[in-house]
Amino acid sequence: MAEKASSLMFNVRRHEPELITPAKPTPREIKLLSDIDDQDGLRFQVPIIQFYKNNSSMQGKNPAKIIKSALAETLVHYYPLAGRLREGFGRKLMVECTGEGILFIEADADVTLHEFGDDLPPPFPCLVELLYDVPGSSGIIDTPLLLIQVTRLKCGGFIFALRLNHTMSDASGLVQFMTAVGEMARGQRSLSIQPVWERHLLNARDPPRVTHIHHEYDDLEDTKGTIIPLDDMVHRSFFFGPSEMAAIRRLVPAHFHRSTTSEVLTAYLWRCYTIALQPDPEEEMRVICVVNSRTKLNPPLPTGFYGNGIAFPAAISQAKKICENPFGYTLQLVKQTKVDVTEEYMRSAADLMAMKGRPHFTVVRRYMVSDVTRAGFGLVDFGWGRPEPVYGGPAKGGVGPIPGVTSFFVPFKNRKGEKGIVVPTCLPTPAMERFAKLMNEILQNQLLVSAEENKSVFIVSAI
Repeated sequence: MAEKASSLMFNVRRHEPELITPAKPTPREIKLLSDIDDQDGLRFQVPIIQFYKNNSSMQGKNPAKIIKSALAETLVHYYPLAGRLREGFGRKLMVECTGEGILFIEADADVTLHEFGDDLPPPFPCLVELLYDVPGSSGIIDTPLLLIQVTRLKCGGFIFALRLNHTMSDASGLVQFMTAVGEMARGQRSLSIQPVWERHLLNARDPPRVTHIHHEYDDLEDTKGTIIPLDDMVHRSFFFGPSEMAAIRRLVPAHFHRSTTSEVLTAYLWRCYTIALQPDPEEEMRVICVVNSRTKLNPPLPTGFYGNGIAFPAAISQAKKICENPFGYTLQLVKQTKVDVTEEYMRSAADLMAMKGRPHFTVVRRYMVSDVTRAGFGLVDFGWGRPEPVYGGPAKGGVGPIPGVTSFFVPFKNRKGEKGIVVPTCLPTPAMERFAKLMNEILQNQLLVSAEENKSVFIVSAI
């Protein structure tokens, strides 16, 4: 049984999990991951979920069968994904290309897409049914690198859910693979983008040398109990449409008017997060911004590269400065942090991994933000059209093996038809209540300033 917040109950009938192997023989070899890929903070499984409506042109066709066949064809090109991770000296990860395959589950649910409701933002309480955790499959070493479940719905639509070993790909790389599966499912004979391994491009130098300060990997003691236990977390999503973003931008100083939506929203959420947690005023707080560094290198990473090409720069400040200073203070920190990501920064990060045992991101007093609005999850088409305007993207916030607050920025259309960004996040229950209340109060105050123009007051939607 699965239960949605609206008390929706339904049954899911699953076939036995099976291994999908490449449709043709593939090379048997060892491929090393990069020193960005195999850092400790990426050694976890990340869930993705895509909802697809019924398409009359695909009447009578079985999405599970079509996608299963397309996966086998795609794995001929992406054959490392059909292998297994091994760990060598110094915790170095490598793929043994065994061709053993990825896990696939075919399922049926006695529910329609309409019954899920008008809005389909994360978190999804039914995720455990729509993405079954096959016993023994969730480890990082010696297990399938991908798990996919296709669940057919009564209405003719279906749900595509996927779990990826994050060491293999970032969001851009994963969408590239999913797009390739979609092309094969739609009958294309060749891929529009050929996959490129080339993980050595993000390996440590010889000899390695750390030339930047990497606060994201600071080894901090939790002196005041600020690491949040996983069992104390509540998940919730917030929608930021045109009205909400306009209200936040009224807080932006004139000299920062060209700041991106991602920068403004990151700074705003970090400030609200800090206030909501009520830390000691002297405590140092961090926000880690996931930055796509593909174009930061010279030359840029090649088209088709599907590894982790991301950096994790951290802005840092005392809690009292975040809470007491105008919004421009926090925004400036976020903007500068992103500017700091250069080719040398990436080289330095790879060198740090090799020199210091591939450390995990700090989880003490930190907030992590990953903007996937341009990753392309909503463009993946298996023949039934795009998941838009339903939902396609990360299945929840706060993913990862170690406690810590993580938010994704996901493109979304709400029940009113407004396009914006939905932000799944997680916090302890009391902090989440303060977080939501604080955001609503700030937005309401800002929108009241322009009530004459807007003729109404909009409040951020807590979904």
